[in-house]
Amino acid sequence: MYIAEAFKYRHEFWRYLVGTFMVIAGVIIGQIPLAVVIFMSGGSEVMGMDETQIMQILEPNLNLFLMLLTFAAGLVAVFLAAKYLHGQSIRSLTTSRKKIDWGRIFFAFGLVAALTILSTLADYYFNPEDYVVNFKPIPFLILFLIAIVMIPLQTSFEEYFFRGYLLQGFGVLAGNRWLPLIITSVVFGGLHFFNPEVTQMGNIIMTYYIGTGFMLGIMTLMDEGLELALGFHAANNLVAVLLVTAEWTAFQSHSILKDISEPTAGFDVMVPVFIIYPALLFIMARKYGWKNWKHKIFGKVEKPETLNVSEEA
Repeated sequence: MYIAEAFKYRHEFWRYLVGTFMVIAGVIIGQIPLAVVIFMSGGSEVMGMDETQIMQILEPNLNLFLMLLTFAAGLVAVFLAAKYLHGQSIRSLTTSRKKIDWGRIFFAFGLVAALTILSTLADYYFNPEDYVVNFKPIPFLILFLIAIVMIPLQTSFEEYFFRGYLLQGFGVLAGNRWLPLIITSVVFGGLHFFNPEVTQMGNIIMTYYIGTGFMLGIMTLMDEGLELALGFHAANNLVAVLLVTAEWTAFQSHSILKDISEPTAGFDVMVPVFIIYPALLFIMARKYGWKNWKHKIFGKVEKPETLNVSEEA
């Protein structure tokens, strides 16, 4: 039982409270290099700019690297909180299995990467007027090197913090699975409210962000581990950064294509949440033999009868 892994370690409420503040502090510290470089480059004029304008001050590759450094610092903070506050290993924060299943990570990564590439190519084929070719060999190579290292750190931070640390924490405190699923999914989606995409497309796009949080949470609960969520999230962000950019997105990049269409959100926002995500869950359920959905999503979290509480990580 993935959530019940937390019972094996120090799991008092105050530890999760302090740990959350540690993670927030880590993210803030990680933002310092980006803030310093932006102010050095933009000067006092930065104060009157909106987020989209601020993101355009720096060269895209430098901007992307410094943005992702924020999440890398957050990931380090999550691991430090788990180790020193809870005595918890990275393995138990990742999975209920005896060891991390890298095959699951690569399967989810490959599945989502293939789907993202195919859907982007299809949209480019049917709507070529919405794109311009943005490919420049040297900037793209630099982007590729930054992305393959830093994007997995960014997505891993979000998974380890929301679907790992907080899901386990709320689960052992609440004694059930549904409440931590709701809390972590809504908070995860809600934090994307400050993305420039929301300003451009409207609040309806929050359906996508919160829906993605629920999908990743369900995936984690059903599979009793983070591996599939880690692979899914890394592929989704990595391929998107390399393939398509736009002036109004959170990640500006020297991608292969640039979307020049007017940003709108409507039925296309609902398609991933209500059609693609259920299809992906169905594929994973068949592959990994998921059963007892009602209990795994809505059931109680029970403390194991025999515990060997570890003081080490």
